[in-house]
Amino acid sequence: MAGLTPEFAVGLRDTMLQGLAREMEATRKVLAAVPEGKRDYRPDPKARTAWELAWHLASTDVQMLDEIADHKFAMEPRFKAEPASIAALVKWYDDNFKRSMDRVRAMSADDLMKPVDFYGAFNHPVVFYLSFVNNHSIHHRAQLSVYLRPMGSKVPSIYGGSADEPWKG
Repeated sequence: MAGLTPEFAVGLRDTMLQGLAREMEATRKVLAAVPEGKRDYRPDPKARTAWELAWHLASTDVQMLDEIADHKFAMEPRFKAEPASIAALVKWYDDNFKRSMDRVRAMSADDLMKPVDFYGAFNHPVVFYLSFVNNHSIHHRAQLSVYLRPMGSKVPSIYGGSADEPWKG
């Protein structure tokens, strides 16, 4: 891609990973707020259950980071064995998100600049797909946070206070 330099690719990667680390903390709080006894809650018959959405959010974020490091995207879910509980899901997310971020952090500038096909829709330098991970995570975390109050849980602070967890600025 014209104009993409090794320095820019590394800087973009580092900036995106710093942001993703902050987003991971917010996502972790939302995942942990899902009540174990309400995992099957869904607000509409067409909607995913809280568990399906939580697992999709956690596993796909990790999968996409791993796919960036692998230079290959696959629609097939990579992680077949789901954790048994919300607590186990949060631990799985902690361990695997950090592991997959470390894989991306270890990529060279040349690795980051390599164009990679994204399901036939895009063929960008792989570093650009870090924004997809970020947007995907925010999108599904927002969906899941809307489920929390109807399930009897509290909505944690995400980008500032919530009615349940006021910001102490």
